Amino acid sequence: MMNGVKGKGIAPWRVYLAYAVMAMLALVYIGRLFQLQILQGEVYRQAAYNNRIEIANVPAPRGIIYDRNGFQLVRNIPAFNVYVTAAELPDSEAEVEAILQRLAELTGVPLDKEGPPAAKCVPGRGIRQLVAEGSSLAPYEPWPVACDVDETTARILREWQTDMPGVSVEPVPVRDYTTGALTAAVIGYMGPIPAALEDEYRELGFDPSRDKIGYSGIEFSYQQVLAGQNGRKRVEVDVAGKRVREVGDVVQPTPGQSVRLTIDSRLQAAAETALRNRMEFINRYAGEERTPIGVVIAINPQTGEILAMVSLPTYENNRFARFIPADYYRQLERNRRGRPLINHAISGEFPPGSTFKLVTAIGILNEGVVTPQQTIFDPGKITITNKYFPNDPGKAKDFVCWKKDGHGNVNFVQAIAFSCNVYFYKVGGGYPGDIPGDGLGIQRIGMYARALGYGAPLGIDLPGEEDGLIPDPDWKRINLGESWSTGDTYNATTGQGFVLATPLQVLNSVATIGNGGRVMWPHLVSEILDGEGNVVERIQPRVQWDLTDGVLTPGTPDLIVDPQAIALTRQGMLMVTSDPEGTAYKYARLETISSAGKTGTGEFCDDVAQEQNLCQPGNWPTHAWYAAFAPFENPEIAVVAFIYNGGEGAVTSGPVVKQVLEAYFTLKAIDAANQG
Repeated sequence: MMNGVKGKGIAPWRVYLAYAVMAMLALVYIGRLFQLQILQGEVYRQAAYNNRIEIANVPAPRGIIYDRNGFQLVRNIPAFNVYVTAAELPDSEAEVEAILQRLAELTGVPLDKEGPPAAKCVPGRGIRQLVAEGSSLAPYEPWPVACDVDETTARILREWQTDMPGVSVEPVPVRDYTTGALTAAVIGYMGPIPAALEDEYRELGFDPSRDKIGYSGIEFSYQQVLAGQNGRKRVEVDVAGKRVREVGDVVQPTPGQSVRLTIDSRLQAAAETALRNRMEFINRYAGEERTPIGVVIAINPQTGEILAMVSLPTYENNRFARFIPADYYRQLERNRRGRPLINHAISGEFPPGSTFKLVTAIGILNEGVVTPQQTIFDPGKITITNKYFPNDPGKAKDFVCWKKDGHGNVNFVQAIAFSCNVYFYKVGGGYPGDIPGDGLGIQRIGMYARALGYGAPLGIDLPGEEDGLIPDPDWKRINLGESWSTGDTYNATTGQGFVLATPLQVLNSVATIGNGGRVMWPHLVSEILDGEGNVVERIQPRVQWDLTDGVLTPGTPDLIVDPQAIALTRQGMLMVTSDPEGTAYKYARLETISSAGKTGTGEFCDDVAQEQNLCQPGNWPTHAWYAAFAPFENPEIAVVAFIYNGGEGAVTSGPVVKQVLEAYFTLKAIDAANQG
């Protein structure tokens, strides 16, 4: 004891409290370790394994597309891409610079070029920028710096790979459209999976960063058939994301199935040549691009098989095979008159003109509006009272025939052969002294139009088919806020006024009359094949409805067409080409094979015509139509030609159809000789 002060130690309770806290902490840590390692050990082991294992997507080869004769319209060819894996580049900046300069020299990609962010393989950036992009986004993944290099460059780079660490060359399959623009409207093209659909396609096994899907044409319609099923493999990665090795079994990809089309590429080429030459002749003669759009379609009337389908202007779908070039795509979109990306054969809606008279012809005979022998006088012009409601006093309105002096007295068959406007005006809308009441009338015109395939899509196996327009009083009131007039019916009778149709619908109506009344399903695919070329599925021809069998036709309750009405209509169409006064006799008659057809000259006044000040009262511009089938006795082909602003149908489109029919029978004879 010093200075009388007694010493003090740590109070025992403090020591016990410290031991207790330490014990509690130990118990907590032990409990937590027990929970993590024993109770939840398997969960975390699996999570660690999953972090170590990555599921890699193995692409499936896409199916091939053939024409009806086995010619490859679309195939897969290897394209060579050059990749740089940033993490595998040398540490020396000088060595990296040398590698990048060598890549720029060999591939033609600029060494240094700033550009906006874009999808892989889209040009516009330099080698340095692409490598920096790959380094920041995926340093351990090969990043493309040059796509679709030629095979010689690819071989050189592969030989130099040992001296260029981090650089690799890999073949990737791309679509090769062997017929290019010739069949682009039918085949279509492919593009990257849109961001809005990425989740949907991931669930289907696609890799949105790599895989492409069909955007139009057969590539779109048969996407699920052609695409196949991607495979999978497990890949071990390290903590930095670098792939170390494959683990476990690989689920091999299932190749896509191939398809055989009904198209004959030889006939397609003949049709395209005939149409293009005619359009170029018109434009040269006019000294300007007078006709920017043309269509030719050929079909087998007995089966609905499309033998040829040409839509001009077209585009080069091979330019979309690697990526979709923005400049080229904008160029196509700027062509507002021609709209090359649209298949006008199924998506273009135009006034069908006198080709629509076949609808009225079937209707007036079937409904007893006239008899076949009954003659109606055509003076060249008639004047009607145009009324908007029953008590309307109306105003006088003239309707004229294309033949200024008229055709005189004509019967049913002659009216079709000579395309007599006044005859069809009178029987379609009524005329005092000749046809009592309203004649066939707009409601029954609509009924027979729908029976022949107008006013609704026909269901062809291509995207983008439009339905055309068969107007009636309700439609006009709803859409234009106006009442139906007498003149509207007269116009509709001859395929004018508000009536619109696609070239496929016009062709379908002619093919239906040609085969005796069966509306066939138009289609482009005949067979689905496996990778070995074996037939997996045959696409059978399908009768959508028959006008003569009493089975209900869409939108036409209780309609049964007398086969005699169809037979007499066919006779009129035969006279179109066989009678010297027939509208197509001079321009579309075949020398050795009988054919039957119908000409059409459809007046129009669309936005483009208005901008060019072409819509002059009494002198509107006209589309040129001609549709025909052959041989007359047992048709095996029907063809339609449509030329926008082409003038008179017989003169402009008649020769095109004639050339296509001649090409068809010539090819048939050649095939028969080769088989013999």
